Formats: sequence, C-alpha cells, structure tokens
Amino acid sequence: MKTIHVQASRAYDVAVGGGALNLLGETARRAARSRTAMVVSETTVFPLYGAKAAAALEQAGFTVYTHIFPAGEPSKNGAEFLSLVNDLAARRLTRSDLVVALGGGVTGDLTGFAAACYLRGVAYIQIPTTLLAMVDSSVGGKTAIDLPAGKNLCGAFYQPAAVLCDTDLLETLPAEIFRDGCAEVVKYGVLAGRDLFDRLTPESIGAGIVAACINEKRKAVEADEFDNGARQFLNLGHTLGHAVEKESGFALSHGQAVSVGMVLIAKAAAKFGLCAPETAREIAAKLQAFGLPVTTDLAPDAILAAALGDKKRRGDSVTLVVPRAIGDCILQPVAVSELPQWIEAGVEPWT
Repeated sequence: MKTIHVQASRAYDVAVGGGALNLLGETARRAARSRTAMVVSETTVFPLYGAKAAAALEQAGFTVYTHIFPAGEPSKNGAEFLSLVNDLAARRLTRSDLVVALGGGVTGDLTGFAAACYLRGVAYIQIPTTLLAMVDSSVGGKTAIDLPAGKNLCGAFYQPAAVLCDTDLLETLPAEIFRDGCAEVVKYGVLAGRDLFDRLTPESIGAGIVAACINEKRKAVEADEFDNGARQFLNLGHTLGHAVEKESGFALSHGQAVSVGMVLIAKAAAKFGLCAPETAREIAAKLQAFGLPVTTDLAPDAILAAALGDKKRRGDSVTLVVPRAIGDCILQPVAVSELPQWIEAGVEPWT
C-alpha cells in the first residue's frame, strides 16, 4: 500500500493499492469525532461495494445510513444535491459526523459539495471506484454540480479528510469506463514528461501508475490549491473537452471528451507554431492506443458557444493549456475573439 500525503488547507492522506477499502473503519475513526456516518453512492456501485463499506464502518462502531441516487452524469444536478443535504438533515448528522463518497467522479463531486455546504462543512472520505476518479476528481478538493449552462459551475473547494484508492475495485469496471480514466492518465503523462508518458500502455495501468498520477496532482494542488496558477495545468484538454461533452448531450463521456479536447488543442498549437506537428500526432496516437476518440463531428460554432460558458473563462479571455512538447506545457491566455480560430484549427482534418 502506498500513501501519498497532500499538504493542503486540510492535510490528508491518499492510500493507493489493492485492499484499501479495508482501511475504511480505522480511517473513519480518525476523521470523525462522533460515530454516525452516511454512505453516499449510486445505483451501479452500491450493489457491488455498499455492503462492504457499511460493514467496515459498523465494525468500527458507526451507525450507518445510506443515500443512493441514479447512476450517471445527469444526476450531478441541483435536485440531487438538495435531496442529499435534506437527507443528511433528516438523519440529524452533526459537524462531528462523517460522509463517505463511494463511487466515481459524479458521486465524489456531488457528495463533496454537499459535505462542504451542509452545516457549513462536515468531514468526508472519498472512495473512488473508477480510474478517472482515482487519478483525478477524488484528490484536490474540487467539488461541484452541473448547471444547465455548463459543467461544474456551482461548487466549492473543500478537501476530503482522506482518500482510499482501492485498485482492486478497477476489476469490476466495464472496459469503456476504464478507458475513460485512461484519458486523464495520458494527460498526466503529457504534463509530467517522458518518464511517465513513455510508460503508458493499456497493460501498464495499475497501482503504480495510479500513484504516479496522484503524485503529479498532489504537486499541483500543494502549489496552487485554489486554481489560480500552477493547478491550471491540470485543465489540459478540459476547456474544449467540457464543451464537446456538453454539446454531445453527454453522449460522449468525460474521458472521451477530454481526449478529444487534448488533441484539438495540440493540433491548434501545431498550426500556430507553438508545438511540432509530431507532438500533436504523438498525443493522438497515445490516446488512440487506449481506444479513445481524437476527433469530433461537432461544428466549431457549437463548441465555441459551450466553451464560452466554461468556468475557467476570466472576463474576455480564456486560459488554454497548450502543449509545446511532452513534459512542456504553457498557460496561454486567449482572447474570446480569438477562440474561434483555435477551435477551427483543432477540428480541421490532419494535413
């Protein structure tokens, strides 16, 4: 078992390895002063791991309640958020109690935001059950729900009390959900450099790669917890990716959309002379090796409209993460008036 310590506004440990779920009871006892907990999960994950999580808490002396919501991105909305906080209130959880997020990114984001808001903050533990959530959303304290105008537009920075990344849980993931997380893994490779990027193959993804990705995120979070500087590099592929995801009506998953977004921005960077065309092609080839999409049929105008609603927009500019080479990315402020050129360059066929 590998432990990664995150020194943020609330310091916490991330346990990575097979069997990490077995640490829930002792981890919960350290995180909560009282002995009541609510396990929040969704209809796909809870039948697989809910009973084991509840039993671990009960054996540690907790009274356990559960809150289950429909699986899928559409549940990351205001109605489900209010349903959850009302359930916490109905069960009379106090600031000394604990909330446990058991599931993928939707569960973690929704539960974390509820924990941040209920009683102005109660402790919560993340138990990510997807590769995407393990390497990305469970660490770093970004919590949010979606609004009709766009993804993650209503949320808070709120660090968990602990994160348990049990890589054994990846064994039950459908192949397409596993591939979803591989997009974020490739993103870390592009950011970190050759030592990680060149190691990435579909067969290499396990506890070692998961821990390496989390360690990259730890460094970004510790340098810039509230996303005003270095942490913005983690948005590689996300500004255009979120736009593609939204305009697809969420027919494209988050990982698929981020994959497309990374390639769009790399192709545009190559066209504008910021990176070599070979770099853009190498990024696309790595993503394709994981079975991820690298193109979109969406019209540039549709992508633009969604991108202008992205939370990363600052006034009349958007900061794009632009790869210059593997392991060398820059933050590129782009005027809103110039964004259509970037999108059009990204969607053009390869030359």
